[in-house]
Amino acid sequence: MKAILEFDLNDNDEKMAHMRAIKSLDMASALFEITHNMKKECERMVEDKDMSVYDVIDLVFGNIHEILEENNIKVDELIN
Repeated sequence: MKAILEFDLNDNDEKMAHMRAIKSLDMASALFEITHNMKKECERMVEDKDMSVYDVIDLVFGNIHEILEENNIKVDELIN
């Protein structure tokens, strides 16, 4: 079987759809990292530390942004 995706890169909506298609593996890798590994990493980082809930939230979101950056995901490029 073969599938061919065709995009009109002169059309802004199709250009966005094209970016989503070519970034799908990077997004899947980032989501895997977030859903499977990040929780344990964050738990290790806060272990035996007196952190406020706000510090923990900053830590979690900082890790999410780092994972997205490592996978070259720029959300603004993928969402209109």
